[in-house]
Amino acid sequence: MKLLDAPINTCCRIERLDGPETECRRLLDLGLTPGEEMAVVQAVPFGDPLVVEVRGMRLALRRREAAWIRVL
Repeated sequence: MKLLDAPINTCCRIERLDGPETECRRLLDLGLTPGEEMAVVQAVPFGDPLVVEVRGMRLALRRREAAWIRVL
């Protein structure tokens, strides 16, 4: 499923990134790597940003970036 579909405050694991190569490289550099656990901690309905927690830090992602992250 896409990260956008993940329930809030539920731990999930990154399966892969499906998006433009340069944009996905930036996400990888931020620590969003396959196999890493993460959780959506805050989401605004119909708007940006989506706040996620990964590796003990919180990141704000655009909804289009979150759509590229596939989780289990």
